[in-house]
Amino acid sequence: MPACSRSDGQHHGPWVTARPWLAVVLGPLLSGCGSDRVANPVADAGLAVELRSALASTVAATSDTDAAESGTGWGSLKGRFVFAGTAGDPRALVVDKDTEVCSKDGAKLLDRSLLVDASSKGVANVVVFARKTGRVRNPVPETTLVFDQKNCEFLAPVFAARVGQSIDVRNSDPIGHNTNIAGSSFNQLIPAGAGTVYKADVETGMPTMVTCNIHPWMKAFVVFRKDGYVAVSATDGTFTLPDLPAGETVELQVWHERSTGPSGALGLDRPDLKWTPKGRFQVRLEPDEVKDLGTLEIPASALGI
Repeated sequence: MPACSRSDGQHHGPWVTARPWLAVVLGPLLSGCGSDRVANPVADAGLAVELRSALASTVAATSDTDAAESGTGWGSLKGRFVFAGTAGDPRALVVDKDTEVCSKDGAKLLDRSLLVDASSKGVANVVVFARKTGRVRNPVPETTLVFDQKNCEFLAPVFAARVGQSIDVRNSDPIGHNTNIAGSSFNQLIPAGAGTVYKADVETGMPTMVTCNIHPWMKAFVVFRKDGYVAVSATDGTFTLPDLPAGETVELQVWHERSTGPSGALGLDRPDLKWTPKGRFQVRLEPDEVKDLGTLEIPASALGI
């Protein structure tokens, strides 16, 4: 007849051996069993209660550890992109159709792929978004965003929205436009003064181009994200990503239309953030923390200048 157990918690059988934590739980309970219990195998209600209690405590402790690792609370990330160079004057676009609207009063349409604020040198339209997060705080907004076109320009050169959010694709011109969102099924004629609602059903890995097939110089970029953790830098180069999940490592992606990186990825020299040539860096926020990345300098070479 094999022995019930050794008092040092070893040889409790293969089921326990494969689970070291069970040996810790069951060792003290099994070490006192004797030959009379083996010879007369009857149910021991007291021992069963002790086992259930010990196992429940261990499972609860494991669950608490898992919850702690997943993180709790929310934090914010902010910074400011500035151009470390001379941008020069934007080039004029070739406008050769519907000039009575598109070049009204002789005004020229200019290339907007690089917008640098004259006083602050802030770079507008840099996109920053989370590649993947474990938790999302806010549901898809019920508010409708407006993506307008006027004087044969998309009023927002770079536009961001949530997957499933209503977008009013509007035409404020007295002539028709065709709005074509690359990589989607949306390619529609928008009559003069009209609009239509579009909801993206998939997110974009990187910002995707929007064009007008009638007026080929018209161009913008749009990015759709499921979690809503996306920001587009303002005129002065500032951006803020609120309500990021704290307590977990979040990888951010950075993009700019003129970037020479893969698919527009903006790589910067920030070893403190381990910023990669693919335009990615990681942060880990504490609950209620507002982390300021400070000034993020974009060299001319990063934008092909």
